[in-house]
Amino acid sequence: MSGVDLGVLMFAVLVVLLVLRMPIGVAMLVTGMAGYVMLSGWEPLINYLKTGPYYRVSSYSLSVIPLFLLMGQFAMHAGLSRALFGAANAWLGHHPGGLAMAAVGGCAGFGAICGSSLATAATMARVALPEMRRYGYSGALATGSLAAGGALGILIPPSVVLVIYAILTEQSIGKMFLAAFVPGGLAALGYMLAIAVYVRYRPDAGPAGMRSSMRQRLASLLDVWSVVLIFALVIIGIYRGWFTPTEGAAVGAFGTGALAVIYGRMRLAGLVECLFGTAQTTAMIFLILLGADIFNSFLALSQLPVAAAEAIGASGLEPFAVLAVILVFYLALGCVMDSLSMILLTIPVFFPIIAGLDFGLGSEETAIWFGILTLIVVEVGLITPPVGMNVFVINALADGVPMAETFKGVTPFLVSDVVRIALLVAFPGIALWLPRVLS
Repeated sequence: MSGVDLGVLMFAVLVVLLVLRMPIGVAMLVTGMAGYVMLSGWEPLINYLKTGPYYRVSSYSLSVIPLFLLMGQFAMHAGLSRALFGAANAWLGHHPGGLAMAAVGGCAGFGAICGSSLATAATMARVALPEMRRYGYSGALATGSLAAGGALGILIPPSVVLVIYAILTEQSIGKMFLAAFVPGGLAALGYMLAIAVYVRYRPDAGPAGMRSSMRQRLASLLDVWSVVLIFALVIIGIYRGWFTPTEGAAVGAFGTGALAVIYGRMRLAGLVECLFGTAQTTAMIFLILLGADIFNSFLALSQLPVAAAEAIGASGLEPFAVLAVILVFYLALGCVMDSLSMILLTIPVFFPIIAGLDFGLGSEETAIWFGILTLIVVEVGLITPPVGMNVFVINALADGVPMAETFKGVTPFLVSDVVRIALLVAFPGIALWLPRVLS
């Protein structure tokens, strides 16, 4: 069996293990080590394990991950989700479907300081679900809007997955953050538009709430000024070079920690809980990183990425046709795999292929544009069946709502996602405008 054939076989074995619910980090470790031994033997594998994993997890650039995770933990304990939802509700809640729109707006704001889709969805659900139930929102609209809104946490910076993509492709984290701004804003607006269209045809699904006075609206903005300040300081500071991404994450963590003490009255027990939650999530991510590193080393030995690039180059397909095939593959993979795993598993294979194609952009712009497109498609995977991690999280918090209702509720948002992907493919400048203007 040739190396390429073995690479294809082990990739198929990996997918089967994932379908059988083996943890992704363990699955990649097992298949990667087995393939490595079959190609090179035990001794080269042992020699690689002596140094490779250490250099992977001891990289200074990865230290930004636990700090952004800690920032998210502090944000949850500071009660910022309630303040963000309250502000969005004050401005939007009196419209039909307004509470669902407010939930999306709150998710966008909280995602900007949390960086985790699952944490954004779960935290905002605890705040918004009781209000939507009180006003008689349908289970489909209430859970669907929260599941879709939570997915914004992966796109709106700072995003852990965006950081990992930048590290894997050796791109500027600051420019990747800037490139995600406009698509992230379009995502939030697209979701709100989807809600508006939905309640136009199903008015009983999202009754209008109470109208807030202008005084109440302005007061609600005062409750979130600290969130805006921390977010602006981190993003602008990283891009302007005031501090490195790791230092920026530390500044953000310190700021949200201070807010958790002041507003959330966090004490020693809360601090320990935040540190434990951060350590637990960091360990999970680093195990996946380790598994991906070994599996990708095996793929490099098998020459599968090189063979794939050569096959695509010889196929005669137009660059945009190749991109479309890759995006469809991501959509299919998202049905059985989580976002971080998809990025770690596929970027070493797909990125060299995309980098070798001519889209009329420079190499850096191509990398940034492809990264944003990939992140959006991965975001869609969070709400597509049968996995849809955000759907499962929200449904578990919504007692009495059948899973089928929640998946039905995310359908309008999936349509919005498809339209947004098509726009970004047709007009790369949507993602590249801000990095170009500020470069």
